[in-house]
Amino acid sequence: MPLAFAPVGWAWLAMIALAAFFALTAQSSKRQVLWSAYLFGLGYFGVGVSWVFISISQYGNGPVVAGLATAAFVSLLALFPWGVAYLVRRLRPEMDAMALWLGLPAAWVLSEWMRTWFLTGFPWLFIGYSQTDTTLATIAPVFGVLGVSFLVALFAGGLAWVILGPSLRRAAVAGAVLIVTLAGLQLLDREWTQPAADPIDVALLQGNIAQDKKWDPDYREITIERYQALTKQHLGADIVIWPEAAIPMWHDQAKEYLAELEALADQAGTLLMIGVPVREADGRAYNAVVSLSDPSGFYYKRHLVPFGEYVPFREFLGSALDVLGAPMSDFTPGRDAHVLNAAGVPVGALICYEAVFGAEVTELLPEAQVLVNVSNDAWFGSSLGPLQHFQMARMRAIETGRDLLRATNTGITAAVSYEGKILKRAPQFRVASLSVEVTPRTGATPYVRWRDWPVLGVIALGLGLLLLLRIRQYHRLGT
Repeated sequence: MPLAFAPVGWAWLAMIALAAFFALTAQSSKRQVLWSAYLFGLGYFGVGVSWVFISISQYGNGPVVAGLATAAFVSLLALFPWGVAYLVRRLRPEMDAMALWLGLPAAWVLSEWMRTWFLTGFPWLFIGYSQTDTTLATIAPVFGVLGVSFLVALFAGGLAWVILGPSLRRAAVAGAVLIVTLAGLQLLDREWTQPAADPIDVALLQGNIAQDKKWDPDYREITIERYQALTKQHLGADIVIWPEAAIPMWHDQAKEYLAELEALADQAGTLLMIGVPVREADGRAYNAVVSLSDPSGFYYKRHLVPFGEYVPFREFLGSALDVLGAPMSDFTPGRDAHVLNAAGVPVGALICYEAVFGAEVTELLPEAQVLVNVSNDAWFGSSLGPLQHFQMARMRAIETGRDLLRATNTGITAAVSYEGKILKRAPQFRVASLSVEVTPRTGATPYVRWRDWPVLGVIALGLGLLLLLRIRQYHRLGT
């Protein structure tokens, strides 16, 4: 299953692997089914989120803590496939066509939706993301990534149904469903949003500052000078975007430097968007993006990463969990979903992890005409993490019908069209900058209007139907 995602990108494998999982749930022994489901989850997440080990090992407190924390995390995630198998076997013990075509797809996508909020949310490796470059992504502006996941799961259920009872009739039915669905997708292949203004010139900067040097006071001047030199190369562009926390000090400590930088940019008619940590007078700290204009605009990150940007239950645990790689100071989540004004364009800022929460991104729409994702994926090292993160960010562009600009510390820095196509991309782990032209867009896709509710409605109807049939069966057997 992980091979279906970036960087390998064998999208067709998602349906095959999931069909194999669905077929396993039809085994006669319930105990065997649950063990198979759990082992499937261990393999799926153990490989797919292996970057967690690198983050904690290299930038936390070593391989021993990293191994224990990663093992615990993967063991917890593996309960989601286990829960899918358990739920459907309880609702439909006979594991017939209804279970395979409806029950398992609905339960699988329900488990993905639950991961958007469980323990503050970890929506990684949704199978819909594996289809970013396929025809199935056509459904994303209407039903979001969960809708794409449901479609893949539906096809997987049909394939499992054929595998478990090979026949010409079953193959014909499954083939007909596939053909009709793909034909129906063509009706959705349209532009849901429209250009709002003339194209703008944007420069994306990638300083490539090693994570172990990023907050080192002795390396601060080198960092600032590097970004300043990159900025000077692009003065005259409409907007120049720096990555997340590109300024390695608090905003109030960098005011003089930022004022000089703003004056330089103003003379060239350039607006700067810079990632910088902000400390308010009340002592609260925020992970922020500042738009250097008159007056400056601030966006505070709303969805923080546990143990990466704050330690949960700090008042009870103190510094006990700092070994996992806690920040220099616990950040406070921002509350307002508001856009920034950049060169006269309403821009929706997404800081790092926020780009993986599709429904939360829509809160910036339809006002935002361009999306900007600043990130510091140096935490992931050279693992799968940055490539998976970029794939998810591309899905946000498709869902919202907006061009997306991505500036990161070590990569992947890129520009993505409103259709999810990569316009330009800088190489990872190099000092680089990109000049790109993007078009502000207006309008709202259906997904921006109704978010995940239609998919959740289908899931509720499907699982509700199985529950009603199970209750009827129970009463019939009881009489």
